[in-house]
Amino acid sequence: MKRVLTTPIQPEEITDLRVGDVIYLSGTLVTCRDVCHRRAIELKRELPVDLRGKAIFHAGPIVRKVGEQWEMVSIGPTTSMRMESFEKEFIAQTGVRIIVGKGGMGPNTEAGCREHKALHVIFPAGCAVVAATQVEEIEEVHWTELGMPESLWVCRVKEFGPLIVSIDTEGNNLIAHNKALFAERRDAIVAEICEHVHYIK
Repeated sequence: MKRVLTTPIQPEEITDLRVGDVIYLSGTLVTCRDVCHRRAIELKRELPVDLRGKAIFHAGPIVRKVGEQWEMVSIGPTTSMRMESFEKEFIAQTGVRIIVGKGGMGPNTEAGCREHKALHVIFPAGCAVVAATQVEEIEEVHWTELGMPESLWVCRVKEFGPLIVSIDTEGNNLIAHNKALFAERRDAIVAEICEHVHYIK
């Protein structure tokens, strides 16, 4: 059955989810990447958006003005690891419940998700135009002085996804687990390949 979470999300709605599970998101999704994290954590600036129980997206979207409204053209994920040093404190400070991005995150985010009952989820790369079709409306925009990619675009989304749980509320980390597993298998696989291509100089 398709699992759809709607913001604001309560901790008890996500504590049964585990890494590898697939979910979809409806409600509020706010683009929030490098500068936003730095302003909130390093500069202690209050965010102009209440993120409690909401979701953020590590993304730099392309938008266009249509009349008096903004329209989403493309919204693909950016590399989440860039926010790793800020994410634990960001989760604690804002109450954000879902962090959407690309690739994995590390121990700092694991701790934040475990202590404050949040999730990091991965949106498939290369699907930015498809993602834009799941944005029903851009309701607000803040910090436009930062430029389009770094502005806070407050989006209303419907069944946004698929989103793969990469860090669950217990701090389990899918990407870290897979990296360790692949590293264990690597030497044997490389040795086998070398047997077949030993004649190549």
